[in-house]
Amino acid sequence: MSHLIVEISKYVIIILMAVYTYSCFAVFSTWDPDSKRDMLRNQNVLMFLLHLISFLILFMQKDFDVQIAGLYGLQVVLLATTILAYTKLYPKVSRVVLNNMCMLLTVGFIMLTRLEYELAFKQFIFAAIGIGISLVVPIIIKKLKVLSELRYIYGGVGIVSLLAVLLLAKASGGALLGFTFGGFSIQPSEFIKILLVFFVASSFKYSLSFKNIVFTTAVAALHVLILVYSTDLGAGLILFVVYLTMLYVATKQPLYLLAGGVAGAGASVLGFKLFSHVKVRVQAWQDPFANYDYGGYQVAQSLFAIATGGWLGVGLMQGEPEKIPVAESDFIFSAICEELGLIFGICLILICISVYIMFLNIAMELKGMFYRLVALGLGTVYIFQVFVMIGGVTKFIPSTGVTLPLVSYGGSSLLSTLIMFAIIQGLYILREEEENEQRKKKLRREAGSRKAGRRAGNSGNDRQRAKGL
Repeated sequence: MSHLIVEISKYVIIILMAVYTYSCFAVFSTWDPDSKRDMLRNQNVLMFLLHLISFLILFMQKDFDVQIAGLYGLQVVLLATTILAYTKLYPKVSRVVLNNMCMLLTVGFIMLTRLEYELAFKQFIFAAIGIGISLVVPIIIKKLKVLSELRYIYGGVGIVSLLAVLLLAKASGGALLGFTFGGFSIQPSEFIKILLVFFVASSFKYSLSFKNIVFTTAVAALHVLILVYSTDLGAGLILFVVYLTMLYVATKQPLYLLAGGVAGAGASVLGFKLFSHVKVRVQAWQDPFANYDYGGYQVAQSLFAIATGGWLGVGLMQGEPEKIPVAESDFIFSAICEELGLIFGICLILICISVYIMFLNIAMELKGMFYRLVALGLGTVYIFQVFVMIGGVTKFIPSTGVTLPLVSYGGSSLLSTLIMFAIIQGLYILREEEENEQRKKKLRREAGSRKAGRRAGNSGNDRQRAKGL
């Protein structure tokens, strides 16, 4: 009987996810405010239904563990509070971004609870702290106009933090990533992604002269080099691509893009020759089965899991995701595809893409160069991290050990991503206020034109009456 319930729930979960994903894109083509509002509210209903059904299966399959029911209740309260707090504090908030943020958190909660209760509970704590912090961020973005003038602080804090990790941190998995305090790890590179975006945006807003571009490039390159030397390849690659994207958008010079691409290719070849860990990951990517005992084990298990799940998955608690190394973080997408299926996994990717589309939409509508570059940079950080993570676990590119934002386990990753989304919300509110101010100016101009027209008409009538007399 339980097997039948799990099998039926598998299809229901996929349908709910597919309908939610469809609405993520349908909302962009809906102009009627009432229809759009209903669609966004329906997204919340779909999310809470998916969450409820998944946890009912987990509760049943884990021998009716009361802890699972308690964690479910806490998560529902957190998600509902997040939606209500954002919409009440910031009536002009982007509901598309907010809903997708909550949906991605929900998927992560479900999969982490399935993998290990302790990790899921820690992730809940991280999420609650991150959401509490993020609720203040839009106010900071709106009120602090000095943010665009702090380029030396952004760059200096980033370099000092990375050097501290390089010199003081203990190696974890062969890489120098961060510090551990009381069982909780802090990975500074997750927050430095945000700092670098602010540094580059601030620097390019200051000047686009060749001298300043060289200075900005040198500081950004130093960030990347420290990360590569620390063997944090994923973060280094993300920062490199983000800087190159922001440089091209700010200058509109294809030559800079070409030069950056050539430099990146040369650095990749050099890294392959100089660093043994880079060579191991490339060889594992080329043929994970031939190098199964020498770095290919993770990727091979990931591919096995995805193939086992097929299009529809084997159902929650019916797979063996624990055989995938670090399934809770670096390879969580493989665990999701095994139990919930490739269709669910593709829907997850499409939700991430819809988030990126919204980020780009906000960036294009903003007037100030600094804010526009910040939105573009954060959007690039987000979508490229998604690409690097999923590309690595599917053998599309070499695995670099990054997390899937808001889904994978990891306090630093979760906190930094929630702050990133909150910054975007702050920029969206700024954009809405700019548009409202423009509409008011336009209405004032039109009202002034109408008054001037009436005065001119009255003056003409007076002249006509004078002639008649």
